[in-house]
Amino acid sequence: MSQYATNRQTVGEAVSGGGLLVVAQWEAKEGEADKVAGILDRFLPEAQREPGAKLFLIGRSKDKPAQFLFYELFADEAAFKAHQESAHFKNFIAGEALPLLAKRERAQYVLL
Repeated sequence: MSQYATNRQTVGEAVSGGGLLVVAQWEAKEGEADKVAGILDRFLPEAQREPGAKLFLIGRSKDKPAQFLFYELFADEAAFKAHQESAHFKNFIAGEALPLLAKRERAQYVLL
């Protein structure tokens, strides 16, 4: 099985023990989708190396390439807060990507 998180664990291992699940949907402004994808390509490896990131996936819609889906599992609320305060989040997401978006939605879940 592919490895998705910082400590080289499988998806099954990542979800054991629960955590805070964050799901986000983005839609890039017209003409900006490829630029957003490039930013996310640089951001993702940094996010996956965070100590509190148990699972971190980003997908791009096959049918609507301006749409992106984030599936992030953090050890806890503190790990999610640390993620948002990281230099790579501030640089790539807040600094570069967010201005290129037409829409951004996020929701938090607790694993069952």
